[in-house]
Amino acid sequence: MKLKPALLAATMLLAAGSAQAQTQTAGLWEHTFKLTSQGGEMEKAQAEMQAQLAAMPPAQRAQVEAMMKGRGVTLGAQGTAVKFCLGKEQAAKLAEPHMVGDCKQANVKRSGNTMSYTFTCTTPQAVSGEGQVTYLSDKAYSGKSNMTTQVSGQPQRVGMDMAGTWLGADCGELKPLGALPAK
Repeated sequence: MKLKPALLAATMLLAAGSAQAQTQTAGLWEHTFKLTSQGGEMEKAQAEMQAQLAAMPPAQRAQVEAMMKGRGVTLGAQGTAVKFCLGKEQAAKLAEPHMVGDCKQANVKRSGNTMSYTFTCTTPQAVSGEGQVTYLSDKAYSGKSNMTTQVSGQPQRVGMDMAGTWLGADCGELKPLGALPAK
């Protein structure tokens, strides 16, 4: 199903980008999200992806989880949360959104504690959209995003409500975002 790579890419794009737009507290973060689509296709695809992950043999699931963990990401039990480690250097910078994959951001505007932006991604699938993040403190943010992609050759609008919460200073085994895996 073509929708799954786009779902994961868009989620990772926003999870990784949201916590870096203003100075944030370094450590372990959880980015939660809820996706909505015009005809319910996104919700069905997300439920299918969660069911496939749950149905994987334990060894295969462990392999997928290890690959993600090696990149600094873990998925929540329901697949609607992403945990990531924000390093001290990253947290101290007033940075632009960090884009994952072949994505570019534009029109980044800040007003008070709110940042708005637009973005386009070309792989693994064309996705474009706009979003807004409000920083509630250095340990929490919330936001919304609207994206347009193609599903079965038809344009599809997808909405995402998101929130980020700092979980603590210790990232455990997770490496900071952008860190290279150990050889």
